[in-house]
Amino acid sequence: MSEFSTIASSPGTRVEEYETVVIGGGQAGLATGYWLSRLGRPFLILDAGEEIGDSWRRRWDSMRLFTPARRDGLPGMRFPAPKHSFPSREEMGDYLEAYAQHFQLPVRCGVCVDALGRGTDGRFVIAAGERRFVADHVVIATGPFSAARVPDFSDQLDSQITQLHSSQYRNPAQLPDADVLVVGAGNSGADIALELARDRRVWLSGELGPHIPFNIEGLSGRLIFPLLWQVWSHVLTFGSPVGRRALPKIRAGKEPLIRVKPKDLAAAGVELVPRTIGVRDGQPLLDDERAMAVGGVVWCTGYRPQHDWIDLPVLDEDCELVTDHHGAVASEPGLYRVGREFLYAFNSHTVGGVGRDAKRIVEEIARSADLNPAGRRLLLERGAVQGRRRAAPLAS
Repeated sequence: MSEFSTIASSPGTRVEEYETVVIGGGQAGLATGYWLSRLGRPFLILDAGEEIGDSWRRRWDSMRLFTPARRDGLPGMRFPAPKHSFPSREEMGDYLEAYAQHFQLPVRCGVCVDALGRGTDGRFVIAAGERRFVADHVVIATGPFSAARVPDFSDQLDSQITQLHSSQYRNPAQLPDADVLVVGAGNSGADIALELARDRRVWLSGELGPHIPFNIEGLSGRLIFPLLWQVWSHVLTFGSPVGRRALPKIRAGKEPLIRVKPKDLAAAGVELVPRTIGVRDGQPLLDDERAMAVGGVVWCTGYRPQHDWIDLPVLDEDCELVTDHHGAVASEPGLYRVGREFLYAFNSHTVGGVGRDAKRIVEEIARSADLNPAGRRLLLERGAVQGRRRAAPLAS
């Protein structure tokens, strides 16, 4: 966690006050802003990107969504593409930008949040450089893809081997004209390995999980996907007995391959190899003791939470924000999270699925904001007590 001095402000610090501040201007933050706007609540959205949609535009060039356009719209505005097409990263970034403009959502771009804490009066204080934002409610909508996860032994690889995490990968031209090891056999790893195999030898390291047994872009996909979406939205939820039993197992297991199938990898010449467990003589070492003589490694090893900027006791041992399945942080009244994988349903983190969770959170914010003065004072006093217990006074 950051120091409280990060939040404490000097006498000349500019302080802005809002009923609600949303941290993150991607699909989760914009959906939250839409519902806040619909209810007429005063709010501000903060985003670290220079432009709305940048988080999508930074993904690899050939990347396309796994869901068809008919399921890729946010509340109030459908995705402007044929309903059975699969949008590109650029199209999704442009859509989010157009969405914010259409609904005139107050998004402040280029604002990187350094810390979040409580003031002595119980309100939340957000530090972003020399700026401070004070709010009764804060919604964290920074998404599930925070910080790249790379094995600790990666820095032991020979310096001649080009290394990229999937978040840095854009196209094959970034890698030398040499054999490549792609580490991580999930969807990103399979997609990138298939692309690289067009002009070089590629190994895919890791155990393949199950795969969706139909072509999502073919006729079978058009027929089956609507049913699959209903299952993701209404059956695999923490509101149903089936979902409560299944979702923890799904979260702990291997993600299914959605677009690329094992037969596609085999046809392209991608060679499946065991897990990468270390380094030998500067080369990546596999679980079967083979050292791979490659010129490049692409780490498709996922992401880890990055919430060390939160100066509140709301994180678990994995630095994950602890919420209930509706996104509320019980120990800190007024703090919420939206856009998390499996928050309420299997598709809670998807563009088409995030709107329902955002609406529920905004309705809770409205109920809290409309409490009678005595009820609001009780919530603020609870927050103020917690703030004072954490030591130094904070700006408010």
